[in-house]
Amino acid sequence: MTSTPATPAAGNTPVDLVALKGRQQAAWASGDYAVIGTTLQIVGEQLAEACDLRWDERVLDVAAGNGNATLAAARRGCMVTSTDYVGALLERGAQRAQAEGLNVTFQEADAEALPFGDGTFDAVLSTFGVMFAPDQTKAAAEMARVCRSGGRIGMANWTPQGFIGQLFKTLGAYVPPPAGVLPPSRWGVEEHLHAMFDPHGVDIAVTAREFNFRYRSAAHFIEVFRTWYGPVHKAFGALPADRASALEADLTTLLNGLNRGGDKSLVVPSEYLEVVVRKH
Repeated sequence: MTSTPATPAAGNTPVDLVALKGRQQAAWASGDYAVIGTTLQIVGEQLAEACDLRWDERVLDVAAGNGNATLAAARRGCMVTSTDYVGALLERGAQRAQAEGLNVTFQEADAEALPFGDGTFDAVLSTFGVMFAPDQTKAAAEMARVCRSGGRIGMANWTPQGFIGQLFKTLGAYVPPPAGVLPPSRWGVEEHLHAMFDPHGVDIAVTAREFNFRYRSAAHFIEVFRTWYGPVHKAFGALPADRASALEADLTTLLNGLNRGGDKSLVVPSEYLEVVVRKH
């Protein structure tokens, strides 16, 4: 983890990325992301297929959370190293791997300073993880660095216009994000991906996909996310009662406006980009 403040592309005010990452770690460690993460497993499976993973390939999962891409790669016979900067999430991934009898290495690591040599891995994956790194350019460079020539970098990134992008925009109206730091949803913009990865000699293929969030109702979704999903949990915890009620009302409006599940259920599609970067 870098110890010097950085000046991101957006704005002229230096940002203390060490302090910011410390706050992020606390946010993701609050609640229990695994409750949400396990529902997203299909995304890891689809990404593993998009990257055409092969038996015995060396695979790194960056910002792995509770291990969706990790498990998908291990199920395909890959030699997987699963990393995150929140140790508790890796423990949940390890429990899942053990339950399936999968041999996976788990290691705490910062996406912006991966502790591996150049070209170590045949494939580098991240599902809704690396996109939350504060220094986006550095995180992209690290993924490219540890991927071998001819290897693949596979990612699933929420888009700004999709549901999760809108959810974070709604949260930001109540708890403003740090000034000068690009929003995570920029990883869901194809032009931004090219800006970050093209300097490393790559070809990029992007496919727009949707993940369906399935809950009983908007109230059920909000209850689960404010209890277990770190960013929503921390946002509600930081607000006085009246503002928390206003945030709940805005999230309810957002959810109901996107619901395609009818009056008795909640099914909300959320767009993401499935990205396969092939390194020359």
